[in-house]
Amino acid sequence: MAVEWAPAGATWYGSPNGAGSDGTTIAFRVDPGSNPFYFAVAPEFQEGDGDLASVDLKEAAYDWKPMQQSWGAVWKLESGQALQAPFSIRLTSGNSGATLVANDVIPIGWQPGAIYQSLVNYL
Repeated sequence: MAVEWAPAGATWYGSPNGAGSDGTTIAFRVDPGSNPFYFAVAPEFQEGDGDLASVDLKEAAYDWKPMQQSWGAVWKLESGQALQAPFSIRLTSGNSGATLVANDVIPIGWQPGAIYQSLVNYL
């Protein structure tokens, strides 16, 4: 029996009263396994526009790089060289195609496991 894998959509249904966000803007939880060569993040408290079609990361002085969906709501970028913060993150909705950009949302000196609050949401 052949098994075929297909990407799954990921929507975060976080509580507006959850830790790390005031529930009105998207927060980004950095995966605990992230390091200078591997960055993974889960957008949290995404409201109103459903699954994400894509997530892209922009380093301090570089162009946008597509991230890959790792599992669930986690998106990752593996690099052959150290990534240069601050990072901007671009989210594209799978439902409407709307794009949001959280500029410099992940600061220089970011920490694995930390939550960083943006100023954007789909509402």
